[in-house]
Amino acid sequence: MNSTSIPNELNALLKGENVQVQLSVPQLVEKVLTREEGSLTSTGAVRATTGKYTGRSPKDKYIVEEDSVKSKIDWVSNQPISEEIFSNLYTKVLEYLKVQEEVFVFKGFAGADKKYRLPIQVINEFAWHNLFAHQLFIRPNDEELLDHQSQFTVISAPNFKANPAVDGTKSETFIIISFEKRVVLIGGTEYAGEMKKSIFSIMNYLLPEQNIFSMHCSANVGREGDVALFFGLSGTGKTTLSADANRRLIGDDEHGWSPNGVFNIEGGCYAKCINLTREKEPQIYDAISFGAVLENVVLNHESRVADYDDNSLTENTRAAYPLQSISNIVDPSVAGHPNTVVFLTADAFGVLPPISKLTKEQAMYHFLSGFTSKLAGTERGITSPEATFSTCFGSPFLPLPATVYAEMLGKKIDEHNSQVFLVNTGWTGGEYGVGSRMKLAYTRAMVQAALEGELMNVESVTDPIFGLEIPLHVAGVPDEVLQPNKTWADQAAYELKAKELATKFRENFKKFTNVPVDIEEKGGPTA
Repeated sequence: MNSTSIPNELNALLKGENVQVQLSVPQLVEKVLTREEGSLTSTGAVRATTGKYTGRSPKDKYIVEEDSVKSKIDWVSNQPISEEIFSNLYTKVLEYLKVQEEVFVFKGFAGADKKYRLPIQVINEFAWHNLFAHQLFIRPNDEELLDHQSQFTVISAPNFKANPAVDGTKSETFIIISFEKRVVLIGGTEYAGEMKKSIFSIMNYLLPEQNIFSMHCSANVGREGDVALFFGLSGTGKTTLSADANRRLIGDDEHGWSPNGVFNIEGGCYAKCINLTREKEPQIYDAISFGAVLENVVLNHESRVADYDDNSLTENTRAAYPLQSISNIVDPSVAGHPNTVVFLTADAFGVLPPISKLTKEQAMYHFLSGFTSKLAGTERGITSPEATFSTCFGSPFLPLPATVYAEMLGKKIDEHNSQVFLVNTGWTGGEYGVGSRMKLAYTRAMVQAALEGELMNVESVTDPIFGLEIPLHVAGVPDEVLQPNKTWADQAAYELKAKELATKFRENFKKFTNVPVDIEEKGGPTA
């Protein structure tokens, strides 16, 4: 396959009479309903279900092993696939889409900073997927649309299923990125999040080439212009904690940190909404209005009211909506350099402190470690919290070696004197199944104290096992909650579990062979 064959084949598809380009939100909602892809909720949102794939399929994600990129990609964390397999599947998918009754195309951008943004187009078999893309990515104005020239294309055909014996995949599902052809090919899964995370993976390759630190984090800004970042995997609280009525939201999931400051990669939010209430998360709750997309949320048959407590389809229920659905946002989604960086972890062991202040070495160590617990539903097969290490709090989306991103973080901390905190939104008083999840009100109080500088000189104690600096007092939080050992009824059991986790940290860190020695010695567990 020569270097021009894919664009030519793609152009042939895009010129088809069945192609609907840049439909408005009302038009897409109408298409969803007339095509019976979903239903309308009581608030005007579209609700769709995704069948058996209710989360990402990381084992079915590949990067094409092409000459221009194969020496740069971290093949320990990313799966290679041959150019031949990609070419054959690509041709099959395009031929499949050509004979569909309708195909939907969205043109937009990834990256709110116009200096670094990537023009993209998303081609969908489903109208509701195109609505999702419209709400999640950055929408062009009329003038930008006239000059829009896509530099990357996402093609999603959920009903096209691969035959592993013939097509060379592991299953019927495939998510393939070709950096040379500038195409993402998705098939066999209806889970809309694959489109979002594929673009993120692409930006995690392209941005560092421009000396921009790409980050899996949410971000907001205070009244004084102070910027905060929240790193963490799905379900650790990035979206919830960044949606603060007293701070303006920059974005809830993906950002770049350039020489000018922080910018959002996306134009919308993709929030978990299991157990969602207006009382706990009013911004998210109220954003689920006309044009928003609800994924796998159960509705009352008659009233069409969403039951956010019902997890019968999955724990990983989702809401997709544009940033403009939230009142206090930064528009455009660009701000200054971060004053505070928060690492979020959901510790199923129940032994990490709910908040601790990190030295630079500890920040580098915990960023590289990326410890958390995979929460139910975010990936296929995960039914209860599972302790895991996801490098840089986003290993599935990082094409380059982890040290590339970690070194960029270290430089940014030095350049801008950013303060870094580790916040445990997981379990307290015992491990999962014994203890309870940390109260959101406590976490909010601790994060607020960190953002307002109240923890800079507060009295603290050093955790004897993890070496972390724990504040002894935080307004609005009982003192005993701050020290994990004081929340356990059985002290011996606590110490045993804490040392078990410390050992897991050390074992995991052995995979990093080219990290400065002082990061491991000064950043990791001390006992």
